[in-house]
Amino acid sequence: MTETMTAPTSTSSPTATTAPTVKRLYRSRTDRKIAGVLGGLGEYLNADPTVLRVLFLVLALVTGGATLLAYPIMWIVTPESPATAPWPTSPATQV
Repeated sequence: MTETMTAPTSTSSPTATTAPTVKRLYRSRTDRKIAGVLGGLGEYLNADPTVLRVLFLVLALVTGGATLLAYPIMWIVTPESPATAPWPTSPATQV
């Protein structure tokens, strides 16, 4: 019993491959209350930023304020969205 192994064939040429678009987390320029951290997180997760803000406050109360350390860290680490973002920067701009 002899089996020959062959490499799978591809119908597309190696030069025709396109890289998938990577969605990045940015601080929002338009939906911000303090620094746009939770507004940007809402855009990234496709969630309502108000819900995220309430959840953040509840977590801050439950953890005794330890969650409040995350906000300034994310403020420093997360870049502000570019002037021309690849997706709408606020729900108001979506038509």
